[in-house]
Amino acid sequence: MIRVLLLFFTFCCATLSFGQDLEDRDDSFITENNKNILKIDIKEPFMQIAVKCNDFKPAAYEGGAAAYKDILSRYMYTYLNSDFYTLSGDFVFTLTIDAAGKVTDIEGSPKVLHSEVFFDDMQYVVRRIKKNWIPASCGGQSVKSEMKLKMNFSSVSVDI
Repeated sequence: MIRVLLLFFTFCCATLSFGQDLEDRDDSFITENNKNILKIDIKEPFMQIAVKCNDFKPAAYEGGAAAYKDILSRYMYTYLNSDFYTLSGDFVFTLTIDAAGKVTDIEGSPKVLHSEVFFDDMQYVVRRIKKNWIPASCGGQSVKSEMKLKMNFSSVSVDI
């Protein structure tokens, strides 16, 4: 009989110690979806930084600045990972175009809070554009050059 009572007591203690505490349980299921809304306004004309040369011809994009502006803004909407930053303001990006017409570097300014992540994203976006530029030339020879793009960028975080 003592064995039965001891077994019963052990069973009750084990059940109570491993049982769920219903007071602490939260049955609510909340899903939060955050989405950033982007507003991108790339300004024309692009500014070519001239190389000291008598007959300098600036770099060009096939289809002109409007074609590059169109593809860049489409790629920005597609590839920017703007969930990690909220920015608003005017930014300038300097594209370095090598003698083959390939964009080899992109630098952004001004440096503000969270802008480094945005600038890293922009490097990724620009590298995704596979079509090369027509390189700048000096004396009929292709040369490395820099192109400045101005844009107004705004990302606003909203809850959906």
